[in-house]
Amino acid sequence: MIEANQYRRIVKASAWYDLFATAAFATPWTFAALHGVLAIAAQGIPGTFPAFDPSHVLMANLLGSLVIIWAVLRIRDPQQQFGRYDAAARFLFAAWQIYAVMQGASVIILGFTIFELTFGVLQSLPVAKRK
Repeated sequence: MIEANQYRRIVKASAWYDLFATAAFATPWTFAALHGVLAIAAQGIPGTFPAFDPSHVLMANLLGSLVIIWAVLRIRDPQQQFGRYDAAARFLFAAWQIYAVMQGASVIILGFTIFELTFGVLQSLPVAKRK
């Protein structure tokens, strides 16, 4: 069991991670640069990392934009309720990331999965009631 203040710090830390990890997904230009870096990093490791067409880029940009807004909300107000919802979202993200890798996507995705699962577990911990 963790204290409420410690839990709020975890929620805020997960939000800062999200902001850092997804900011480049938010625009077509920043995503193109990120995709290039990830494609180079994925060379020589199992799985594919294909070029994206405009529809894929749109989905990445929508994801990035939404996650940035969600991260800013949790940075400004890291309440327990938001942490619980975020934990659920992280477990879903991790499931889809693992599924994608099982379907042949690059294992570089699993680097993100580690953070999803770690913050998901931390934000699922019981919090001590305030006295």
